[in-house]
Amino acid sequence: MGGSIWGRYFRLSTWGESHGKALGVVIDGCPAGLSLCEKDIQIYLDRRRPGTSKYTTRRSETDRAEILSGVFQGKTCGTPISVLVRNTDQHSGDYSDLAAVYRPGHADYGYDAKFGIRDYRGGGRSSGRETIGRVAGGAVAASILKELGITLFAYTSAIGPVHISEVHPEEVENNPLCMPDAAAAQQAALFLDTCIKNRDSAGGIITCIVSGLPAGLGEPVFDKLDAELAKAVLSIGAVKGVEFGDGFASALSFGSSNNDAFRSGPEGMYKESNHAGGILGGLSDGSSLILRAAVKPTPSIGILQHTVTASGENTTLQIKGRHDPVIVPRAVVVVESMVAVTLVDALLAGMGSRMDYLKTIFHQ
Repeated sequence: MGGSIWGRYFRLSTWGESHGKALGVVIDGCPAGLSLCEKDIQIYLDRRRPGTSKYTTRRSETDRAEILSGVFQGKTCGTPISVLVRNTDQHSGDYSDLAAVYRPGHADYGYDAKFGIRDYRGGGRSSGRETIGRVAGGAVAASILKELGITLFAYTSAIGPVHISEVHPEEVENNPLCMPDAAAAQQAALFLDTCIKNRDSAGGIITCIVSGLPAGLGEPVFDKLDAELAKAVLSIGAVKGVEFGDGFASALSFGSSNNDAFRSGPEGMYKESNHAGGILGGLSDGSSLILRAAVKPTPSIGILQHTVTASGENTTLQIKGRHDPVIVPRAVVVVESMVAVTLVDALLAGMGSRMDYLKTIFHQ
């Protein structure tokens, strides 16, 4: 199956299915000498782990990371890092009645059309559990970025009609919805309680802010930094839209108000505003990178829906089993991870963009 590898210099290859024995990732291109242990990866996996609140699926998985290769005495070796996470709480029987029925909002029909066979137990590779490998890779990438003074902060900025009005970073860890606004989190919780009561689901928006990026990161023309980030984030199954800075609101603006004026100060060049979201012409401009991702409602709902069987017969379907009423909180770390791995890949690619960079590296 193609499409399971991301990156050119810092490369992830994810593998495994929702109801298989295990899932994991092979991370290639990580520089040697990075401090890394299973706990570093576990911190990230715990942020997407199921069963942590009533707003997540009741599937009880510990999602324990096992590093199989690429690390020796707490340091990366410069060789491929293999991370494995075992499945321990699959209820495959919950999906037996879906073997010949296409679930609305899922990839079932597309998989059948492409391969002529599909894993109906939780969706196989199209399941959200595939993101385990992405998050493990993101933990490694974030460690590299941290060493370079680059930090990422991702959070839930909206659930359904409830949008945050202020940002308090410490508040993200104080509520199960990963919202940096306590009042908005309470409103969103009430909204989700109604969704659960109605056997329905909700979507939302995730914001990711990256600070400390140097200017000039990325490539012009086809491999623009925003294009690569958009592809990376849109490859997450539930994401249906990505924007940077003002995004779609830019279409309603004027050049005089949308342009970010440049100024010079004691610390060098800076921008008076950041409508562009930190990227101009496909290259980072030295200001904070601001990305937002729109996440659709969880497609597995308990309401009776129209669908079609594999033999082409009209029927109805009421999905059973354990499902998230909202994907957004658990997807926050997935978005952050895909941004991190894309930035590390771009940083490694940029090391060869100028002769003085190469000379500095060669002579050190």
